[in-house]
Amino acid sequence: MLSKEFRVRAGSDYYIHTPGSQARDLFLYPTIIGHFYYEPGYRLHRESFDSFLCMAVTQGTCTVEADGRQLKAGSGSVVLLDCYAPHAYGSEEAWEASWFHFDGFLARKYFEAATGGEGIVLTPADSYRFDKYMKRLYTAFQNGEAVNDAVLNNWIVNMMTELLTARGQSEHRAGRPDSIEDVVSYIRDHLDADLSLEILADKASLSPFYFSRLFKRETGFTPHEYVLASRISHAKYLLITTVLSIKEICYQMGFSSESSFCTSFRKATGQTPGAFRKLHGETDG
Repeated sequence: MLSKEFRVRAGSDYYIHTPGSQARDLFLYPTIIGHFYYEPGYRLHRESFDSFLCMAVTQGTCTVEADGRQLKAGSGSVVLLDCYAPHAYGSEEAWEASWFHFDGFLARKYFEAATGGEGIVLTPADSYRFDKYMKRLYTAFQNGEAVNDAVLNNWIVNMMTELLTARGQSEHRAGRPDSIEDVVSYIRDHLDADLSLEILADKASLSPFYFSRLFKRETGFTPHEYVLASRISHAKYLLITTVLSIKEICYQMGFSSESSFCTSFRKATGQTPGAFRKLHGETDG
């Protein structure tokens, strides 16, 4: 059937599949299959749609929102979404994707294993194999072929297998300590700048969620804790070695106000900045 959805170009089509009772009990099965050409400004938001979505982006990029996260998916990426939960996707530019909604007795298990509870944008371990089965699925319905549910299950399982393998490879590529080392160096050199989670994650080319997890693993601190500790440590040095006012040090260390600086400093050291400076001066005679 040709799509009439708003901001979906002519030529986009989709097909509905009703699985048999055996498929519902045993298999993974598709419920809707399609290939869409999205126009700039397309956006879809759902609170719930009873299925899982596997969407392979073939051209352009789109932004995906789920679990309070916002991730980008570009050409060659596969988006895996739990549509039972709120989700959204769209883009301000044109993009293209092949996709299918699926479900089944083990659908959630496959979803959780492939995403690891976090990675909903994946790159197939073997893009040729993944693309081959995605194309088979789509063209079978486009051509009106009679394909039984066991074969459909096999195709979907093969695609899920490539995504399962991709998860391990993705964690290995993204989990390199040097990406965190680069961010640590950036923090050290830009203590007066905006060091929000989103900015730091972008420096590491990681999603904020995965960046936080990796940063904690590598440093023992959350990004926020590390930034705060670095600012307080440098502030202590400036209090000891310069005659800069507390207010000047406050803004050099990126705090929004003198009161917030004093509160954070006292919480970290047990002293106000003034008391810390005075105590050090008395100690040095």
